[in-house]
Amino acid sequence: MKKFLKGLGLFVFLVLALAAWVMLPWQGALALLVLLLAWLFAFRSGSQARSVAAVGISTLGQRLGSSAVIVVGIAGVVGVLVALLAMSEGYGETLRNSGSTDTAIVLRGASAAEVNSVLGRDEIVQISQAPGIARGDKGEPLVSDEIVVAANLPIKGGGPDEEGSVQLRGAGEAAFKVRPQLKLVEGRHFQPGLRELVVGKGAVRQFSGLSVGSPVKLGNQAWTVVGVFASGDAMESEVWGDASVVADAYRRGSSRNSVTVKLENPQAFAGFKAALDANPQLKIDASTTVDFFAKQSEKMTQMLRIIGIVVGAIMAVGAVFGALNTMFAAVAARAREIATLRAIGFRGVPVVVAVMLETMLLALIGGVIGGLISYALFNGFQASTMAAGSVGKLSFELRVSGGLLWEGIKWALAIGFIGGLFPAVRAASQPVTTALREA
Repeated sequence: MKKFLKGLGLFVFLVLALAAWVMLPWQGALALLVLLLAWLFAFRSGSQARSVAAVGISTLGQRLGSSAVIVVGIAGVVGVLVALLAMSEGYGETLRNSGSTDTAIVLRGASAAEVNSVLGRDEIVQISQAPGIARGDKGEPLVSDEIVVAANLPIKGGGPDEEGSVQLRGAGEAAFKVRPQLKLVEGRHFQPGLRELVVGKGAVRQFSGLSVGSPVKLGNQAWTVVGVFASGDAMESEVWGDASVVADAYRRGSSRNSVTVKLENPQAFAGFKAALDANPQLKIDASTTVDFFAKQSEKMTQMLRIIGIVVGAIMAVGAVFGALNTMFAAVAARAREIATLRAIGFRGVPVVVAVMLETMLLALIGGVIGGLISYALFNGFQASTMAAGSVGKLSFELRVSGGLLWEGIKWALAIGFIGGLFPAVRAASQPVTTALREA
């Protein structure tokens, strides 16, 4: 019964410690490190732990093979985890960068995305007359009514008949004014009334035949690519043409999918939205573009994070067992040494801490290696996926941020904590006489 209660208490402690560790920011970890160093150098028990740990760490070179099991296993876990989470981070950041607080997008009420929305000409006129909209050089409201449709283009590197979906946006001159971050990097703008296209850099990376001057077939009609633009956001994955020409090609008439407006300032959004909501002739939803795109990315980023955490957890189980086996073997090999130390007055806590320090040092090395490998291989890596709520592929870059590297280090130290705790407790709790006899 005593052993059962002791084991239960150890398990509860482990669960609580891991739960607290998961929520701990790097500042909290730094504070813990300072407290640990203070204990190691200011107290007698800490000095004992430091002495035992120094002996164990000094023999790591003699146990290079078994130590490498921990380092390599944890490096693999952290590398895969950070790479998968970098996909979520890059995807979410690309969509979040697509919006700003001084622009707003208006859709038909209850529409989850632009493609699901339909706005008539009368509604567009009333939206453009709402207060809070910025004015251009000629006093015109900066309002861009746009149409969004799906088009198929041949995928780069695919077979001759392999096509993918691209988002074709019909817009006018105002579309570039409400999005000042969008810049032409090659060629020129499309001319109104002509079947001409400007294409995003992301679309150029994904699809073949989008170089300036190339003919493109869209909607059973021949178009010509006349320019390439960059924006650093989701728009780079799109293909743009004149709104009237796109509407005619896809038989959309005078209706549009969305209206994007430039606001006088971020504070003007409240009055703009209130005026639209108070108009009984309008059944629309208005939101800042930053909120709109953040909502668009929410489900996909959550799914990618869940996939990363599940895969990382599965791999972490294997790494924990590797650490347990290695540390149990290391403790068994040092049983006589640990028993002798305890016999001459070393307490159990310093022994536990010493074994834990050895394991977590190996875990830290593995975590740093895994994080650095993931950063070197995947930071800035180009990827594409189906944009949530969109009709085309979204091109984005994987982003290995400092926050993700810290998350990987936390996982590494958690694995080392679990892998070292049980061997450490066993080393400290085993009777001295039994340890000497078995050694």
